[in-house]
Amino acid sequence: MIDAAGLSALLDDPLVRAAAGLAVVWLLWRLWRAGRGPAPLARHLAELDGAVRALNDGQNQLHGGIVHVAEAQAAAQARMAEAMERRLDEVGRLLGDSLGQSAQRTARSLGDLQARLETIDRAQANITKLSGDVLGLQDILSNKQTRGAFGEIQLREIVTRALPPDAATFQATLSNGCRADCLIHLPHPPGPIAVDAKFPLEAYEALVAATTPAAKAEAQRRMRGALRSHLRAIGEKYILEGETAEGALLFLPSEAVYAELHANFGELVREGFDLRVWIVSPTTCMAVLHTLRAVLKDARLRAEADAIRRELGLLHRDIERLGGRVASLERHFDQARRDVEEIRISTDRAQRRASRLESVDFRGETDPDTLPMAEAAGGPPRS
Repeated sequence: MIDAAGLSALLDDPLVRAAAGLAVVWLLWRLWRAGRGPAPLARHLAELDGAVRALNDGQNQLHGGIVHVAEAQAAAQARMAEAMERRLDEVGRLLGDSLGQSAQRTARSLGDLQARLETIDRAQANITKLSGDVLGLQDILSNKQTRGAFGEIQLREIVTRALPPDAATFQATLSNGCRADCLIHLPHPPGPIAVDAKFPLEAYEALVAATTPAAKAEAQRRMRGALRSHLRAIGEKYILEGETAEGALLFLPSEAVYAELHANFGELVREGFDLRVWIVSPTTCMAVLHTLRAVLKDARLRAEADAIRRELGLLHRDIERLGGRVASLERHFDQARRDVEEIRISTDRAQRRASRLESVDFRGETDPDTLPMAEAAGGPPRS
C-alpha cells in the first residue's frame, strides 16, 4: 500500500507524466475515430479539455491533501516520538529505581545470609565441640573406674549445693573397712547415711542395643542380676547397726537408667526397699538432700535449745541489772537537777546582793560602813 509521500513522488516522476500524455493522445485518436468529423471532435476536445482541467484540479487538490497529510503525519510522528521519549525516560527512571531497590534488598539479603551463615558456623563449632564432649563422656562411661569417678563428681556437686559443708564426708571409711562414696552426717536417730555412686551401665547398654526379643530378654536378665547383686552389696557394706542409719542410698547419675528401672524393673526397686537401699537419681537425690537438710536444721536447733535457753536466762538477768542501773542513774539525775536548782537560787541571791552593793552612794560624809544596810542602799535613815 502506497502512502501519501509515495503517491506524491510518483506523480512528480517524468516517466509517469509522459505515460499520462501518451494516454491522452491515444484517447484523442480513439475519439476521432469514433466521431469521424470536426464537430464531434471539437466537442470531444472541449470535453477532454474540461476533463484534463478537472484532472489537473484534482491533482492539485490531491497534492495539497498529500502535503497536508504528510505534515500531519510528520507532526503525529513528532508527537509520538516525544511521547515515546518521555515514556522511555519514565521507564528508565522506574527501571533505575527498581534496580536500586533490588540492589538494596539484595544487599540486605546477603547481609542476613552472612549473619545466618556465621550463626550456622558457630552452631557447627558448638556441635563439633559437643560431639567431642559426648565421645569423651562415652569413653568415661565405658570404664568402671572412670564411670565411678564420674558418678562421684556429680554426687559431690549435688551434695555440696544442697547441704552445709560439714554435713557430709566424701570417701569416708567405715569401721568394717569399706569406703562409702559419701557419708551424710545425721544425728541419732537415724544416724549417718551412706551413699554409693556406682551403677551397672553395661547391662543397660546391652538392653538399649538389643534388637531382637531374645537379645532383649537376655539383657533384662543380666540387668536384673547385676542390680540385685549391687543392691545386696550396698546393704551389706554400708548399713552397720549402731554406726550408720538403717538404710543407704544408691545414686544413679543417669535419669534414663532411673526411668528404665521404675518403668520395667519395679521388682528390683521393691527389693531395694526390702534391703533398705533406696535408689535415687540426680533430681530425686536433690529432693532427698533438701529433706535431710531440714532434718539437720531441726536437730541442730534441738541440740542448741539448752544453750539458747541458758543464754536467754543470762540475757534476762542482764536486762534486770540494766534496769536497776538505769533507775540509779535516774536518781542521780534527779539529785543533780535539784543541786542545779539550788545553785541557780544561790546565784540569783548573789546577783541581787551585788546589785544592791552597786547602788550604794560612797560620796556622803557619813561613813557608809557605819550606816545600816538599808541606808547604804539608798533607803530612808532610821530614827
